[in-house]
Amino acid sequence: MRSSATSSERPTGSERRRPSGADDALVAGQRLRRRPQLSDEVASHLREQIMTASTRPGEFIRMDDTAERLGVSVTPVREALLTLRGEGMVNLAPHRGYVVAELSRTDVEDLFWLQGEIAVKLALRTADAITADQIADLEWHNQQLRAALGTGDGTQVADAEFEFHRVHNLIASGGKLAWFLLSATRYTPTQLYATDPDWGSVAVDSHSRLIVAYRDGDRDQVVEQTRRQFTDGAARLTRHLESTGIWDVSDDT
Repeated sequence: MRSSATSSERPTGSERRRPSGADDALVAGQRLRRRPQLSDEVASHLREQIMTASTRPGEFIRMDDTAERLGVSVTPVREALLTLRGEGMVNLAPHRGYVVAELSRTDVEDLFWLQGEIAVKLALRTADAITADQIADLEWHNQQLRAALGTGDGTQVADAEFEFHRVHNLIASGGKLAWFLLSATRYTPTQLYATDPDWGSVAVDSHSRLIVAYRDGDRDQVVEQTRRQFTDGAARLTRHLESTGIWDVSDDT
């Protein structure tokens, strides 16, 4: 899928100019994403497993088995489990090991509500600051997401989606808010979405409408399109978790 609308060639000139300092921040962010701590990679893998119920509430996570499966030593697995325990995703059962904590509907709702509230705040700040060049840059990144969806490669899709929002949030100059949003979105099972073509269509369309809203100065649409992505994400994850049956017996709603 390499039409002119989805070309991977980067725009030149004014189309790719960013705010002062933004390029350095993007490069630094890319380095961080490429070289995470091994324990962080393990923790990310386990979060994905837990949030999709591939590893279900009440199941034990065996350090030796996990290390062998991931091709790492036990040490990063132990460190990852300590991190997840601090996040309330696993509990330590004395003399037995780590067990996956309950994941309720309310947990899912709260996670996406928090993400949406922070994202709306950042989007409104972006609306106040965005320039024509930055709008063009967002359009380019949305084209990259569309192109990635055409490949069917979940990793490329996830990376393209991450880049769109990272560039977007830099415009808002809300470093702390962006950090809180990143911390909240670590619980989002990216591969579940990145391999769902329907989710991809919604994401590209929502980005496109958001960009138009920025160009038109339509703050109501900025809020609506920002919330749309998190509402859609929550609904998709909820449907997936319902299909796994983890709430058939223990459901707090």
